[in-house]
Order: sequence, then C-alpha cells, then structure tokens
Amino acid sequence: MPHEAAAETPVRHEAAGAGARATALLAWYDAHRRRLPWRAGAGERADPYHVFLSEIMLQQTTVKAVIPYFGAFLARWPTVRHLAAAAQEEVLSQWAGLGYYARARNLHACAKAVSERHGGAFPDDEEALLELPGIGPYTAAAIAAIAFGRKASPVDGNIERVVSRLFAVDTPLPGAKPRIKALAASLVPDRRPGDFAQAMMDLGATICTPRAPACGICPLMADCAARAQGDPARFPVKAAKGDKPTRAGTAFLAVRADGAVLLRSRPEKGLLGGMTEVPSTPWEKAGAGHADARPHAPLAAPWRPLPGAVRHVFTHFALDLVVWRADLPATAAAPAGMRFVVPRDFGREALPSVMRKVLAHGRAT
Repeated sequence: MPHEAAAETPVRHEAAGAGARATALLAWYDAHRRRLPWRAGAGERADPYHVFLSEIMLQQTTVKAVIPYFGAFLARWPTVRHLAAAAQEEVLSQWAGLGYYARARNLHACAKAVSERHGGAFPDDEEALLELPGIGPYTAAAIAAIAFGRKASPVDGNIERVVSRLFAVDTPLPGAKPRIKALAASLVPDRRPGDFAQAMMDLGATICTPRAPACGICPLMADCAARAQGDPARFPVKAAKGDKPTRAGTAFLAVRADGAVLLRSRPEKGLLGGMTEVPSTPWEKAGAGHADARPHAPLAAPWRPLPGAVRHVFTHFALDLVVWRADLPATAAAPAGMRFVVPRDFGREALPSVMRKVLAHGRAT
C-alpha cells in the first residue's frame, strides 16, 4: 500500500526539498501575511509579551474573538509587569466571555513568574519557557520562534492540518501527532523561523482550510501529497468521536427588589475555577432528576421554576440548567460567602458565558 510505505519513510527523506518549500512559503507570506494587532510588521522585532498574550488567548478560540480582548488587555495592562501586579479577580473579569478560564489563571500566574523570576523579561529559549506556569510545548515553541527567532516548531491546529496534507499522513489523530510534529520540525528553515511559523499558521487559516481548501493558489501545491491523491479535505484523519455526555442541574436565581442578584465565586480548582456563578446544584448526569434540588437552594425563599432551560456546551460535556427564580425584598441579606450584585456591576464580575445565559433566561440582566 502506498500510504503504508510513506508511513515507514524516515522523516529526513520525506523532508527532502524543505528548503525550497520554506522559500516558496516565505515569499507567499511576504505578499499575503495577515495584519494582526499582536504581529510585528515586516522587519520588526516581535514583542514577547504580545506574542505570549495572543498565543494564550488564541488557544481553542478564533482570531476574530480574540482581537477585542487582546486590545482591552493591552490597554489595561500594557506590560507583563502590569499584568503581574493585577488581582486575579480583575484578570478573570476581563477574560469573561473568552472561555476556557484556566487559561486566564495560567496567564496571570505566568506573568507573575516572569516578573518575579526574570525581572519582567521573557526567557528566550524553549526549555526556560517551559518552566513557566501555563506554558506548554506549543506556546514555548511559538514564543521562542516568533519573539526570539529561535529554530522552534510550534504546531497548532492550522499547522497540523497543513503538514498532515503535505505528507498525506494517514494515521488518525491524536495518534498521528508525534509524526506530524516531527515532520513540521523538519520543514523549519534556519532563516526567519518565526516568520515561517506564522506563514504556516496563515496558510492553514486562509488557504489550507478544513473544508474546500483553495489548493489552486497554495504556494505548496506542487509538493502536496494529499492534493496529488485528489482528496485533501480528508486530512487530517480523525478517529471517530463518541457523543458528548449531558449533565444537568438547577440554578437558583435570587433577585432583590432593587434588581441585585445573588452571586458567589466558584472554588479556585476545577471547572470555571474562581469564576462568578449563580448558585446551583451539582451538575450531575442527565436523568438523575432534580426533585431534591431544593436542599441546595442558597436561602429560604419562594422559589418557582421558570419555563425552558439553559443549554451550554463545554469541551467534554453539554449542560442543561433549569432555572428557579425567587423575588426578594430589597433588604434581603446575602448568605455567608455570597453577595448581591446589581446588574450595572456585572461587568466587574468574572461571569462565564453559561452564567450570562442563566441571567438572561431569568431576565435579571
């Protein structure tokens, strides 16, 4: 089988002609590079803080969604030292809506480490970067290559797709990741490795897209094995996914006569750690029933269930929340560990998307 033979071929042989590919890709990048707020201009040095901030934000998120957050963070915390000096609650609040909130906590922890251990200057090699909290192999390679010109090979989803098609890697993901990583590293040129990494990202984002790739204008089309096979969209090959499990719970929306809503902070560890939430029952397997929800209510009140439910999809499960609402006098006091917050102050709270949905469902915004 041709694909099986290709899988046995050493990386050094499959990477033959890498220099020509790099030359073609860099020429394309010089003409078509995306203009992004965190990206240095041609011939300019990238700011390591900008690279770090953007790379953390871009994990599992789109460029379109990140751009306004990146601008807001820079306006509020223009340097890594400013970010390190901020309270974690402020960072979580500014991050609210961007999702995957562990990234925000890691962002803040890393800024503190850079400020305390390295005098506010990011280290310039992968090994030292990997010692920082929240920095994994991809982010370390991206910062090393883009900010410091190191010959490093970051592999994000875009680069993974480009490489898997270029070499027609038949092994399904995630099992193919080590091979794709090795092949990607074999392509990195000695000259302009940071631009090469960004060129690969741009190629995947604009031409080598998941569906209907624009092969006819790709600078690497002559060398693409997937194109030669006639079905580039088949790559990367992915293992079949099972259905996401569904969990369910009850959210208790207590609203005072002055419009203030009862809120609390989630535990620091775990899902949505440290974020603000409307009090709720544990999120259990769907079908478990919520007849026993009332003992979880944060206070004694005339609770009534609202029609419908709030649905939110997390990475590993879907969540259905029934909302119970209670209307209280303006003098009602918050139980220990909780607080009443008026809607005009919601912006100061680290409210994740699921809780914003609960507030909207209960018409408490």
